[in-house]
Amino acid sequence: MSTRFGGSRSRTRKTFRKNVKEHGKISMTRYFQVLEVGARVVLKAEPAVQKGLYHGRFHGYSGIVKGKQGRCYVVTINDQRKAKDLVVHPIHLKRL
Repeated sequence: MSTRFGGSRSRTRKTFRKNVKEHGKISMTRYFQVLEVGARVVLKAEPAVQKGLYHGRFHGYSGIVKGKQGRCYVVTINDQRKAKDLVVHPIHLKRL
């Protein structure tokens, strides 16, 4: 039996990249943004920060903030009719 190679960021070269106009320093406003429980957000990865990044298959999903866990937020999404909780850093979240 062969061994599986590659981690959670394998084959995400196109998914986790910025547009040309978004290159440069990261936004400190988005890094330290405060979200309230019940807020609707979209998962949009910031490739410069790997901390608190979700799995690549959830890129572009929208969800609801359920709570806070340390510096990150617990976001509930629906994946194929199943509710899943993701722990995501606020820099990877965009308000709707």
